[in-house]
Amino acid sequence: MIAMRPFEIDGHAVLGIEVKLPKTTLLVITTDKGYIMCGALDVGLLNERLRDREIIAARAVGVRTLEQLLEAPLESVTHTAEEYGITAGMTGREALLKMI
Repeated sequence: MIAMRPFEIDGHAVLGIEVKLPKTTLLVITTDKGYIMCGALDVGLLNERLRDREIIAARAVGVRTLEQLLEAPLESVTHTAEEYGITAGMTGREALLKMI
């Protein structure tokens, strides 16, 4: 099952996406510029093989809900995300505000 729901962060609209799969759930919160995602995101792939796409993305691990994804510290970020001031250790919420 796929569920999408809007969130508001400091007056800005973002979209939460939850994909329930066997034995796991994919979690994504996206803006028009970039996104944060659960541990399934392969930041290394984005940085290396897809570098030319300049994807603004970050990953948090150990999260099970969209709310946890917002509040969790980021484990890794893409090189392009770093150019926007997004760093590992900041919360998903802080990163999303830099993607607006």
